[in-house]
Amino acid sequence: MDCLFCQIIRKQIPSKIVLETTSVLVIHDINPKAKVHVLAIPKQHLVTLQDITEQNQSVIGELCLAIKTVTTQLGIADSGYKVVINNGRNGGQIVPHLHMHVLGGERVQGIT
Repeated sequence: MDCLFCQIIRKQIPSKIVLETTSVLVIHDINPKAKVHVLAIPKQHLVTLQDITEQNQSVIGELCLAIKTVTTQLGIADSGYKVVINNGRNGGQIVPHLHMHVLGGERVQGIT
């Protein structure tokens, strides 16, 4: 069975899309933890950062460029935002598909 994000990418499950490119989908999180909380998801199914190879390493740059675009579009680029990758079970990852959380619009607690 496909993972949740693969189904969202194929539009089998509805989502609120912020940005879509040929390789990345950015959607609003359905359970936001900040005023602005979006998920940047590679369309290629990669489970964790451990699945990044020399052949697909460009996906990280594409995710970061999508985040740059979206944070400007959502008006949080100048005030700041937090980007989080939960990697693997012990890292708090729930959906087995690599993704980046982008949180902003208010002061977000985190590691300094």
